[in-house]
This record gives sequence, structure tokens and C-alpha cells, in this order.
Amino acid sequence: MGDARDLIAVSATSNRSKSDQDPGTWLPIAVGYQCTYVTVWVADKTRWGLSIDATEQAALEEVLDGCPNIPISVTLGR
Repeated sequence: MGDARDLIAVSATSNRSKSDQDPGTWLPIAVGYQCTYVTVWVADKTRWGLSIDATEQAALEEVLDGCPNIPISVTLGR
């Protein structure tokens, strides 16, 4: 896919619990990983020009409000 953030190895249990949910309905149990998770989520949505619904946006904003303000780079997909 061209971005090392695209694939992250997780356990089968974690993969099943997430299924096809977005951050509006699912976040990693490890609170310390949530900033990384939502940052990668936003980067992927930006990279591919995907929309974000209101519930998803609210969840992203809530998590990101507690995250360090660190710029991320995104290479737009082709």
C-alpha cells in the first residue's frame, strides 16, 4: 500500500473484536495506544480521500484532544 502504517500485526482476538468497526464504535483497549491508532486512522482517511461520519469524527476528536500535538506526514494515494 506504500505506507508502513497500513498493516499492524494484532492477535486474532483483537482482530475479531474490531471487525469492521470504526473509531466511533471501537477503540483499542490499551488507552496508551489510542493516540497512535486514531492518528493512523486519520492518516489513512486523508491518504485515500475517504469521508468520516459524524459519530466517527466525534470519537476521533475526543481521543485526539488528549494526544500530543505532533504533526504527521501523509503521502496521498494514487
